[in-house]
Amino acid sequence: MNRTATVRARIEPHLKSDVEELLRRLGMTTTEAIAIFYNQIRLRQGLPFPVEVPNEITRKTFEATDRGESLHAYDSLDRMFEALDKCSR
Repeated sequence: MNRTATVRARIEPHLKSDVEELLRRLGMTTTEAIAIFYNQIRLRQGLPFPVEVPNEITRKTFEATDRGESLHAYDSLDRMFEALDKCSR
């Protein structure tokens, strides 16, 4: 396919480098990722993910974790799921 159109965007430098590193680990280029994103928009006739304003609980949770509060680490997935099971009881 002949690729002749150009897309230009300004983006925060740290976000760009973080995402490019993730894409590199996935074996993808930025161009390939953008093409996938555009194709999904066309196929779905809209964004390929929900765009929502977080509710109050979610917003407060994001703020707390951004401050490093209420974070939990587990040494295995089994232990993480055990802890999640206890939360739902």
